[in-house]
Amino acid sequence: MESAENLSEQVIGAEPDAAPTPVDVDTAVLLLGAGVTAITHPLLYVKLLIQVGHEPLPPTVGTTMFGRRVLYLPGFFSYAQYIVKVDGKGGLFRGLSPRIVSSAISTVVRSKVKQVELLSKRNDTRTSLRKVVQETSHEMIIQCLSRVATHPFHVMSVRCMAQFVGREVTYGSMFSSIVKIFKEEGVAGFYVGFVPHVVGEVLFLWCCNLLAHFINTYAVDDSFSQALAVRSYTKFVMGIAVSVLTYPFMLVADLMAVNNCGLAAGLPPHSPIFKSWLHCWNHLSHEGQLFRGSSFFFRRVPVISLPSIED
Repeated sequence: MESAENLSEQVIGAEPDAAPTPVDVDTAVLLLGAGVTAITHPLLYVKLLIQVGHEPLPPTVGTTMFGRRVLYLPGFFSYAQYIVKVDGKGGLFRGLSPRIVSSAISTVVRSKVKQVELLSKRNDTRTSLRKVVQETSHEMIIQCLSRVATHPFHVMSVRCMAQFVGREVTYGSMFSSIVKIFKEEGVAGFYVGFVPHVVGEVLFLWCCNLLAHFINTYAVDDSFSQALAVRSYTKFVMGIAVSVLTYPFMLVADLMAVNNCGLAAGLPPHSPIFKSWLHCWNHLSHEGQLFRGSSFFFRRVPVISLPSIED
């Protein structure tokens, strides 16, 4: 989802010689966002199944670069092949429709805000800390509003994908999913996992922007010939680094979206029933699983699962 949004922002930020009409820009951005969302969906599908702890394939014995024998869990391609074997190639796109709707809403909101920002900042070249704080505060508000609008679709998408674990067909079309969630859980059902998701996004935003500002201001010397080039990539590099630190919030948000909703993926024995997202966080921390699903390759079997299971 984030990938589509970031690409959309880049398209909006470009200023070609022959400026297209706003309608053309919006259409192009929406099509681009939908395309990227569809292409990356199998990746996020496999990631979600790993996050909920579904490991249908046995680990294989491998060796580290130091010659130590370890057990490796299947990577993305092996997992994707298994999904295709069970559900066919179309199975890789389970839960795609809510994600496309979510991406479209987020893209439209961000593109409108970006257009306003470009007009208001065309003659503004300040790079002060005060400016960074103001811009980040504004972006944070937009991010939170966007999350309020898109989170219900995120919940539907996650639950559609999580059905693979128990082979349920409870969540089908978006309309039936909306009716089911509202009937059984009320409005609150559309916002399970909302708090950790927002907290993670806000922390990512502030850390990324502030770190990039301090590095560009105090670490990159203006006398350096490639200073402009280095500064242009600082925020991107900081984004990668900070996303690693905020990943546990996204993991907890996805688990809470599935937990105790009637699907096997969110019920014992696959998962404990969590009282809150903090309870979920503490459980994952105790199990050493706060970064479960953060990698698609070279996934080692957790140390805690190697001995005989006593509980």
